[in-house]
Amino acid sequence: MSLASNLIPIVVTILGLGVVSQIIADRLEVPSVLFLVVAGLAVGPEGLGIVTADSFGQSLSGIVGLSVAIIIFEGSFHLTLDKLRQTPREALRLITLGAIIGLVGTALAVRFALGVSWGLSFLIGSLLVATGPTVITPILDVVPVRDRVAAALETEGIVNDVTAAILAVVTFELVVLGNHENAGLVEAFLSRLGIGMLVGLFTAGVMWYLLEHVDLSPTNAIQNSRLLVLVGAIATYGLAESIAGEAGIAAVATAGLLLGNADIPYEDEIAAFKGDITLIVLSFVFITLATLLSIEDLLALGLGGWLVVLAIVLIIRPLLVFVCTVGERFTFRERVFMSTVAPRGIIPASVATLFAIQLRPTNPEAASVLVGTVFLVILTTVVFEGGLARHIAQFLNVLPMRVIIVGGGRVGKDLAERLEERGENVVIIDADQEMVTNARNAGYTVHHGNGTDTADLEAAGAANAKIVAAATGDDDVNLLVSQLASTKFGVDTVLARVNKPGNEEAFEELGVRAISAGKSISWAMDNVIERPALSEWMTELGRSGDVQEIEVTADDLVGKSISDLDTELPDGVLIALVGREGDTQMPEPSFELAHGDHITFLGRKDAVRKAITRCHPERA
Repeated sequence: MSLASNLIPIVVTILGLGVVSQIIADRLEVPSVLFLVVAGLAVGPEGLGIVTADSFGQSLSGIVGLSVAIIIFEGSFHLTLDKLRQTPREALRLITLGAIIGLVGTALAVRFALGVSWGLSFLIGSLLVATGPTVITPILDVVPVRDRVAAALETEGIVNDVTAAILAVVTFELVVLGNHENAGLVEAFLSRLGIGMLVGLFTAGVMWYLLEHVDLSPTNAIQNSRLLVLVGAIATYGLAESIAGEAGIAAVATAGLLLGNADIPYEDEIAAFKGDITLIVLSFVFITLATLLSIEDLLALGLGGWLVVLAIVLIIRPLLVFVCTVGERFTFRERVFMSTVAPRGIIPASVATLFAIQLRPTNPEAASVLVGTVFLVILTTVVFEGGLARHIAQFLNVLPMRVIIVGGGRVGKDLAERLEERGENVVIIDADQEMVTNARNAGYTVHHGNGTDTADLEAAGAANAKIVAAATGDDDVNLLVSQLASTKFGVDTVLARVNKPGNEEAFEELGVRAISAGKSISWAMDNVIERPALSEWMTELGRSGDVQEIEVTADDLVGKSISDLDTELPDGVLIALVGREGDTQMPEPSFELAHGDHITFLGRKDAVRKAITRCHPERA
């Protein structure tokens, strides 16, 4: 049979396994890359032998290159300025200082654990700088961490894919092959990066002009726009590669980033289409490259190979994360989570394979060490870090339920400020671009969209929201938002601002807690008149003082008296109220707590936080 005839069943097998892997991953809420790698091992030479390195002839490197280009373009297309604003300093550190620490640390580990040359050590180190959107994005799809954590990991993955690809090629040519004809390492790296960025800038400009100013079709504009962007991404890669090797990765990353932030027509339809294409090529590339894994190469590394893996996972990655995220933006648990989620993927696997092909005729031992080390790190990190990512996140309690506030006006921003100061993951939705800009400039996470639109609510995270607060000045809008939150997304707590007297009943019929603007103002004014000290304290609530309520779920609290619990709490906090089965009271010292009771803490902000940590750690 001809190569073309053999390819048909192979491609069908790979794509079929990709679809099955995706379905299983969705059902189990586990990143799909884990199942894709397992599928590749099953049909590869170490398994059933259906797919081998010779299945695609000399075309494999080209197919992998184009597939990676589509994946990188799609990932950078979604890396909007909104996300980049979440962690500008930390993301910059991760892609600069973090990449340097990863490169040098990995090279040192390889050098001393495996005893190979410095050139080969730095080549492996440069490849393993990359985490990549191909592995990070599937993880974040099923592990909805805070926006700032996701933004930092996505930015690191996309940019370091580019860094690793170019740095590895330059290192291979200058250090391993000894090609010193062109320039030094830094100059060669910057020249490829610069070429890629210029090509990406040019092609992004061309695509933007065609989408904005050319009538692509009176009847099929959406379809033609999607095809134009897909072909444009492939052309971007091909043009840059023809000028300088591995400049294509930088080119598609640049083009995707620029186009994704250019407010082009049919942006949502293009994004959805590219997402589907990416799932196909992601399945193809991961399964195909997994078939190249050689158990012999892995076993040949011996103990040294595992020492390299342990050094990368337990020392180098945590070191670079904690150095690059110093400050108050990330909690300790979020930094630990970021340290444990850095699986390697497509770029190291594909580039290492290409290098090994060139090395085997002259230096087979170096080729085996290169492929074995890179694939051992990929396999280990994908299986353990990728497969266990959600469990790690749950154990570290970094999966916050969101609070969504519809309406970015004075009320919405003030509520967001108070909630964020208490550690809530708040997202504001507003359709007014000026209001969105002002809220973002003030440091809030804002989604530009219509809060009465199901798609916009879902995009803002309503499916993972514990509270939705409709805070606009329009009661009709607030009523529709409340209805969608309650019926469509099943949000536990739905609050609504009621602006016109007499409208409360319509909200309460939906089970929505209605907050009357008029009554709230009169209540506040009455407090100032009759209870000035309380009014002043309530005004500062969430700043210097705080009131928090928790549910008794810990077994060690059940049966404990209020006086016993009080001795364990820090100074500056009181147990103000205890609620049980709808009855709320100021408890006596002898009152014994039961499972499901609700305790209200009142006091200084820091003391209340410590009390919550003692009694309800998952809220801390």
